Amino acid sequence: MAAWPSNWRSRGTGANRRRDRMSLRVLIVDDEPLARERVRGMLEKETGIEIVGECSHGREAVEEARRLKPDLMFLDIQMPELDGFQVLRELADDLPAVIFVTAYDQYAVKAFEAHALDYLLKPFKPARLRLAVERARRELASPAAGDWQERIVALLREQTAPAEYVNRLAIKEGERVQFVRVAEIDWIEASGNYVIVHIGAIRHMMRETLAALEARLSPQKFLRLSRSALVNVDQIEAVQPAERADHVAVLKSGGRVVVTRGVREIQERMKFL
Repeated sequence: MAAWPSNWRSRGTGANRRRDRMSLRVLIVDDEPLARERVRGMLEKETGIEIVGECSHGREAVEEARRLKPDLMFLDIQMPELDGFQVLRELADDLPAVIFVTAYDQYAVKAFEAHALDYLLKPFKPARLRLAVERARRELASPAAGDWQERIVALLREQTAPAEYVNRLAIKEGERVQFVRVAEIDWIEASGNYVIVHIGAIRHMMRETLAALEARLSPQKFLRLSRSALVNVDQIEAVQPAERADHVAVLKSGGRVVVTRGVREIQERMKFL
């Protein structure tokens, strides 16, 4: 992966070229057709928005962004071929303003907040999208327009740094500390300020939030299926419809975990994990 030059500066940025335009030229990038339709429907109700294109995967997004030169891009993070971060690396020389779109991605959310970058957490409401668009307008109209590009580059530099994730969890049980290999975990369930670690029929309770624990586990090995469930992808045998929920994930251990995340999104993630 190419390194970011230490003396990088915005060159011929979209913000500098187009900040005086009344209408924002917007590119929507998401591999889910319904997600693109939802964003488009919300944007069509806003004034001063021109939707110049839609893309269903990362490679197409790079090509269309270079061709159309949008002011603002709604960019999904988890996509086939190139993910959202890879798209931005490809566009490093001429970055548009970006509103990131993600679902249950604790790593991404923390990174965006740390760099003061805007994001929409699926599912989001029109009012939240409107706030994000207004913030983008202010950023582009500001005399300091382009600062957000420096923040994006800082984010991408951070993403290229190798992350270290735990291989074992130390779980205190009374006076005893149990060491559990992460690879043996089936799934992890949120329970207030605690989590329940499921290993077959064995359950361990830890005093830690699911979000905090998720940050310590490799996103290549664990996938968030709902706000309260984090599952070892190697243990997922199937995802199927269920009577009391839209879908459930059937684990090799025989466990069943309710899925509230889009099934197609899970299918795409599983291809690359």
